[in-house]
Amino acid sequence: MFSVFVRTRKAIGLLFAILGLTALAACGVQGPQVGQNINPGKPVPVALLVPGGSGSANDANLAVSLENAARMAMAELSGVEIDLRVYNTGGSPNQAAAMATKAVNDGAKIILGPVFAQSANAAGVAVARRNVNVLSFSNNTGIAGGNVFVLGNTFENVANRLVRYAARNGKGRIMILHGNDQAEVQGSQAIQAAISNSGATLAGTASFELSQNGIINAIPTISSKVKSLGAQSVFFTSGTSGALPFLAGLLPENGVSPATTQFIGLQRWDIPSNALALPGVQGGWFALPDPGLSSRFASRYQARYGASPHPIAGLAYDGIAAIGALAKSGRANALTSTALTQSQGFVGVNGIFRLRPNGTNERGLAVAQIQNNQVVVIDPAPRSFGGAGF
Repeated sequence: MFSVFVRTRKAIGLLFAILGLTALAACGVQGPQVGQNINPGKPVPVALLVPGGSGSANDANLAVSLENAARMAMAELSGVEIDLRVYNTGGSPNQAAAMATKAVNDGAKIILGPVFAQSANAAGVAVARRNVNVLSFSNNTGIAGGNVFVLGNTFENVANRLVRYAARNGKGRIMILHGNDQAEVQGSQAIQAAISNSGATLAGTASFELSQNGIINAIPTISSKVKSLGAQSVFFTSGTSGALPFLAGLLPENGVSPATTQFIGLQRWDIPSNALALPGVQGGWFALPDPGLSSRFASRYQARYGASPHPIAGLAYDGIAAIGALAKSGRANALTSTALTQSQGFVGVNGIFRLRPNGTNERGLAVAQIQNNQVVVIDPAPRSFGGAGF
């Protein structure tokens, strides 16, 4: 299920792709200058912190995929060189802090990674007094700020995209349905914030215990509430590996039909692919990057390394290529917070994105619908900020 990147939960990243990454015309956001100056005439020293060395095969595979994507980005840069050094964090906050310190001692001017939120926070704290920015692969906005930026797609990005689309299409009276764990509560809060910042209306919220019996017992009350409050949409925070299969199947049996009430997901409903055949998800909406761009990146990675990239490998490509694009400007302050948060952002393998002064990010996403067990894009991802989709 879609969750913040913490050790106790699975992280489902979003896979994006495009042929390269460039900085758009700079229109810098003014703010405090955080970050090291560089020598524009020399290779840019960059540290990559990956979760290798933890003893977990999943972490080892993720570490390899992130490094591969970063080196792929380096090979596709022009006019600038990156001096990349890779450090294993072992998936441990303490080791992440130690490796971040070592990386700066070794000359790193910026840090890319780590993945998990606690490790990214520890790395950021460790080098804050050294005035070094950290571009983490986490999607947990709770660690963002100061010298720490999150590159991962956030609940806020998905909620904003889908709520605005619902409001524009007559489905803006929204009921939020969430499980009672921390990640789903955070998801609910992101949806509520999106509703308050758009033309949508919060019809109400409902929660349930994250167990099969808890869901079954809660469904009659939830169904009654959806109908009595006149909700035009039900926004689920649960994913395909969590409560979604039960909820999407049981709600129609209790009088809430997806034919009349729009089902919307905060998480990807096409992962794994057999989830597309789940009862109740037909006609449902969720957000994702442009599938065409995603396919291009995966194909190029496969051709280069003989394997498929990890779902969040594109974040490493984006980070390296953004650093390269900024360094190519020839400015000594190219990697300071002011440069990193230029308002027009970047275009990368994850589509358009920009870093915000508060350490979070905004990403361009498409709206997709499940039709006949297939994913159909019904509103394309925006190609620039300020247009449709934002």
